[in-house]
Amino acid sequence: MRIASTLLFAALLLSLTSAARKRDENRAPRRAPYGQINRAVLLAADRHPQSWLTTGRDFGKGHYSPLNQINTRTVSRLGLAWEYDTHTTRGLEATPIVVDGVLYTTGPVGQVYALLAATGKELWTFDPQINPRVNQRSCCDEVNRGVAVWKGKVYVASFDGQLFALNARTGSVLWKADTIVDKKRGYTSTGAPEVAGHVVVIGNSGAEFDARGYISAYDLDSGELVWRFYTVPGDPSKPYENPELQMAAKTWDPKSNWAMGGGGTVWDAMVYDPELNLLYFGTGNGTFRDQAKRSPSGGDNLFIASIMALDPDTGRMVWHYQEVPADQWDYDVTQPIILTDLKMGGAVRKVLMQASKDGFFYILERRTGRLLSAHAYVPITWASHVDLKTGRPVETPEARSFTDASKPGNLVSPSPMGGHNWDPMSWDPQTGLVYIPEIENGQTSLFSGKAFLRAWNPILGKTVWEAPMSDWWDHAGVLATAGGLVFQGTGTGHFCAYDARTGRKLKDIEVGTTIVAAPMSYAIDGVQYVAVMAAWGGGGWNFLHPQSAFYQRGNQGRILAFKLSGGPVPIPPLLPPVGPIPEPPAQTGSAETIQHGAALFSAHCASCHLNQPGTLAPDLRRMSPETHAAFQQIVLGGIFVREGMPPWDDVLTPSDADAIHDYLISLSWKAYKEQQAASQH
Repeated sequence: MRIASTLLFAALLLSLTSAARKRDENRAPRRAPYGQINRAVLLAADRHPQSWLTTGRDFGKGHYSPLNQINTRTVSRLGLAWEYDTHTTRGLEATPIVVDGVLYTTGPVGQVYALLAATGKELWTFDPQINPRVNQRSCCDEVNRGVAVWKGKVYVASFDGQLFALNARTGSVLWKADTIVDKKRGYTSTGAPEVAGHVVVIGNSGAEFDARGYISAYDLDSGELVWRFYTVPGDPSKPYENPELQMAAKTWDPKSNWAMGGGGTVWDAMVYDPELNLLYFGTGNGTFRDQAKRSPSGGDNLFIASIMALDPDTGRMVWHYQEVPADQWDYDVTQPIILTDLKMGGAVRKVLMQASKDGFFYILERRTGRLLSAHAYVPITWASHVDLKTGRPVETPEARSFTDASKPGNLVSPSPMGGHNWDPMSWDPQTGLVYIPEIENGQTSLFSGKAFLRAWNPILGKTVWEAPMSDWWDHAGVLATAGGLVFQGTGTGHFCAYDARTGRKLKDIEVGTTIVAAPMSYAIDGVQYVAVMAAWGGGGWNFLHPQSAFYQRGNQGRILAFKLSGGPVPIPPLLPPVGPIPEPPAQTGSAETIQHGAALFSAHCASCHLNQPGTLAPDLRRMSPETHAAFQQIVLGGIFVREGMPPWDDVLTPSDADAIHDYLISLSWKAYKEQQAASQH
């Protein structure tokens, strides 16, 4: 009996203990699954200000945070909370996403970092292991502008056009899809994917080369291709891939240079409207840029340089608006798009806003694409205004002759860099202002000009204030917050906060690394953070001035997070002085060989190797004896592939590589002799 009683008591105690444990487990907070963003969460983004759910925070991508712990009164106490070393030296352009306490962002070629947002502690990283040969046909560095997070998945596009779905908790690959339709053409992917209803969409870059623009949609769970929409017509002897191309083809010369692809690529500026179930995106410039070579008899050349709206369920076009018909000036329309509601003409309208590369600030009705407003926000010479009745720009009489560089005094504004490029602007519903990182320079003065952080009233079409930057290449993305602040980084390696209403600089933190990306803000356990990625590269800016942080301190990639009462930012050490050009090896190439090498270098190498300090690619006039000896292995064998130099053995022959080497030796001797002569004076 005693044994039975003891066993009964033990069983009762075990039962009570188990019940207590279950009650404790039910009371204990459970960590939500990673990456839990869905339609309901996205539509209620303002009720979750601690999160940053898309690259622009909400579905409208306004790059505005409702958080206000860091404000005009407290920002003086802003300091470093944590930093993370990306172990890269190429451009960082992404705006991170923060959900469930985890920060997700991308580095060069589509690498992904998942970090604890409160500390910067690494949870996992992902390397897409790209095909290095794709670098041979890239326009503007190996950059990537971010991820999309949705229902426990992280979507990212790699530089060579692979679209990945990753497990948000572990980073493991759930599926991948090859988005490139023709591997022989100059396609790359640099933009962030966009979740649009039941699909995830991605476009590609390459209009600078021979690409034909399109956007592809994939099933969120399986990665199967759902639809593909081409933005320009193809070979007229073949069937149209989508019915809209029949209309577009009427705006092209039937004898257009179809072999060059046509351009119109979709490399950024995608945004989904869950209220109207519409996907909006901008399209790139035409290929060739010169319309006389692209479409000799003229025409508007739809749908280049356009904003388009598609039904994401079907992939069919709902409306289009072409900002730059028959574009001749590289005015692609891939600048970020913001969706919001504005009171215009006595009614609240659902609108789309874009500070376009062409210098006009456009406001369109989201449902129909009707043009509501188009004011110049920078000096413009190619058009006098945009006719609101027709929606067409009114070109100046000399607009087309601006592209003839042989005529003295030719100047077109904006330049091909645009009045505003890929860098995100921000929309502050409290002030009613849009903050634009804008540039003022003309086509024949490409490497000079001015840049401003501009506060723009979209209703009145007027500048409210502007803050001058150090130079025209200072073009970093922007964040506005409910704390009455606007944040922006600089090329000289500073992170600054401005009063959103006056433009007065309230805080300037030296970080020692060039910043081009847009900041963002989030909160963990009641503490507000502002974070930004720091490293220079991409966007057509192939070099920086000597006062840039890149030139002074290098380009080690970092993620920097700030909070109130934070600490100082570690500053990278100064780079050693640029040494003299070493004496080159003997010149053995003939004049004909050197001339052939010059042509090959111009065609394949010059876009990266500008042969001057302050560029991402080395100055090849300064090659060491070891580099000269290994030239064939570098150019053809790919021994520097991890440093961003792919093998060119499928493009160049050994004799081609020798010719390029001979040409570079001739350049080196010229620079060496000039250096020696200067040292004697």
